[in-house]
Amino acid sequence: MKIVESYRSYTARRVTFGALLLLLLVLGSVFALSVGSYSSPVEFIKALVSEGSKAALVLWNIRLPRIIAAMTVGAGLAVAGAVMQCLLRNPLASPFTMGISHGAMFGASLAIVLIGAGGAESTGRIFVNNPYAVVVFAFAGSLLGVTAILILARLRGLSPGAMILAGVAMASLFTAATTLLQYFAQEEELAAMVYWSFGDLGRPVWREVWIITTVLLPSLIYFLFKRWDYNALENGDETAQTLGVVVQRVRLVGMLLASLVTAVGVAFVGIIGFIGLIAPHVVRLLVGGDHRFLIPISTLFGALLLLASDTLARTAIAPALLPVGVVTSFMGAPMFIYLLVKMERRI
Repeated sequence: MKIVESYRSYTARRVTFGALLLLLLVLGSVFALSVGSYSSPVEFIKALVSEGSKAALVLWNIRLPRIIAAMTVGAGLAVAGAVMQCLLRNPLASPFTMGISHGAMFGASLAIVLIGAGGAESTGRIFVNNPYAVVVFAFAGSLLGVTAILILARLRGLSPGAMILAGVAMASLFTAATTLLQYFAQEEELAAMVYWSFGDLGRPVWREVWIITTVLLPSLIYFLFKRWDYNALENGDETAQTLGVVVQRVRLVGMLLASLVTAVGVAFVGIIGFIGLIAPHVVRLLVGGDHRFLIPISTLFGALLLLASDTLARTAIAPALLPVGVVTSFMGAPMFIYLLVKMERRI
């Protein structure tokens, strides 16, 4: 009976924490809707039930798509980071540190240059006129990086630290390739690629928000379905195989979906660093490494973290707007250094 009660208490604490995060996410969304450089909270409450006013246009066409994009991209990066850390057995793994985000950025830039999938208007607005092509190119770019790292790890037996160095090398390579594209790009294409690299949530419109959501939800369902396999992998490949886990298939499909979720986010909002590193580690410290809870709670925490970062970026020096990638990098860099030092001490 004590074991049963202990397990129920264990589960209840984690479910309660997840519910609290969900409540904070709802409250954070309401707060983000009502603050900014335009209008007051009272005007936006009126805009929820009225049509045609300037406040309603800002609410439904600018602020609401931005908030949903922040939550979906943050959730996607966080769950991708949690899954990658398990599959690669590397606490420093994330879409940003492994170069996957940079590969997706290179693919998106290539789509802009080769097929004119995006550009910039004279007003300064960045647009995507072929979002499906951008996603395909971004996904292909992200796969290049992750495939190279997995091949090196398999052939050379790279340590966790060496895999991170390989990821840094791939990120540097993709950054150089993107810079080369910018050098030969037209003025409008160059503006789009440079602005894209900042990481900004103000670009997605409703169509792009739905694409991000459509990719995220099935991927999240798959990750939750494989939660027991991920728990088994935490104890090593041999142990997982004895429990009936097809390790290579689980690892391959998981990495493909993590790369796809990352690629879609990068294709529409640019590179946003360290969300996939910070969120899973904070959640792991708070609720443990059980993927039954780690995956959904990391998803909620990633959404909340990016939403809070974007709200701060919008209001810190209003009416000017900071790129959200700047805020997340300031948060993530100290966490990365801390984890690196901690891992080296264990070695």
